[in-house]
Order: sequence, then C-alpha cells, then structure tokens
Amino acid sequence: MAQIRLATFTIFVTPLLKSALRVGSILYLKAAGWKLAGAAPSSRRYVLIAAPHTSNWDLPMTLAIVFAFRLKVYFLAKHTLFTPPFGMFLRWLGGIPVDRSKANNFVEQAVELFSLYDDLILVVPPEGTRKQVRYWKSGFYHIANGAQVPIELGFIDFKRKVAGFGGTHMPTGDFDIDLAKIQTFYAGIAGKNPSMTSEIKAPDRSVTS
Repeated sequence: MAQIRLATFTIFVTPLLKSALRVGSILYLKAAGWKLAGAAPSSRRYVLIAAPHTSNWDLPMTLAIVFAFRLKVYFLAKHTLFTPPFGMFLRWLGGIPVDRSKANNFVEQAVELFSLYDDLILVVPPEGTRKQVRYWKSGFYHIANGAQVPIELGFIDFKRKVAGFGGTHMPTGDFDIDLAKIQTFYAGIAGKNPSMTSEIKAPDRSVTS
C-alpha cells in the first residue's frame, strides 16, 4: 500500500489567518447565541466524530468550533478529487486523498496514517453525508479500533445552541456495546434538520466507510 502523507501546512496553521479565523469564529458563535461545551481533547491522536450531520450548516459550524478550540484537523476524501488545481487547495484545508473503492481498503489506509504520525486528529462524519441515511456508517469505529486510538464525541446541538465535546470513548473491540454507549450520549442531541437524523446502530458488523 502506497504511503499516504499529510500536508503539514494547512489552513489551521497558516500564520495570521489562523488567529483571525479563531477570533472571527468566537465572535460569530457568541453573536449567534451559541455556547461551547467541554474542553479540547488532550490526546494527540484520535478519531473525531461530529454528529448529527443533517444540514449544509454543519460544515461552517464545525469549522468555527475547530478554530475556537485551536484544533488542527484532517479529513478523508476520494483521491480522484485531488487533481490540479484543486488538489493543493483540498490539502491546505486538511484533506487526505484515499482510495474509497473498497471499504476495507479505506479503513486500512486510515489506520496506517495513525501508525505513521504522532499527531493526528481525523474527522470522520459517521453519517457520511448530510442526506438522510438509515444507519450510521461504522468506518469511524473500525478506524479507531484498528489504530487503537480514542473516539472523541464532537456534537452540534441546534436545539440548545450548544456545541463542543461530550467525552472520550476508547473502543474495546465489541462493536455493539461500544455503539450503545455512544448512542446514549447522542440520543438527546438535535441536528439542524431533526427529521434527517440517522439511527446509530448499523444493521450488521460489516466494515463500511
């Protein structure tokens, strides 16, 4: 498997811009009536899930939260998107090109990243898309379990206008038990469009992204 490399120079470390975006994010959240909850995770390596994902508003909100907490995050995207001239821009945003043609291959590539880097915050939306899907995809869990890194519970609650971090869950390898615990936390959190919220438990144990 070809080694994947992370872009070291991203929007989250760009001088002046990162500070301006942090201040702007905090001012926006405050003006819009949002409150931040929890503290930035202390771990240097973890899978960050942000849920529920029901609207296009989730992306700017997630970025605002990331800047407010001074995080440097990365996300996975199809390798076919990283063609000139957009490839460099996506990398600057924290994008990591992966071949998603096979689910197992996708998970293996993500696990490999954690074996190569001491500092890695990988954002993996469990629903995969803002469109309604019946169940969460389990890729985020298999990545964390395979790499033996914690899962951080990121959330955006549009009903209470509270966003941030709800705790840490270290995968045990028992998918059903771990997902039940995670489900307990997210049960009372409302997305922008509650009707688009997906169930958490997957119908089977297949590894999906």
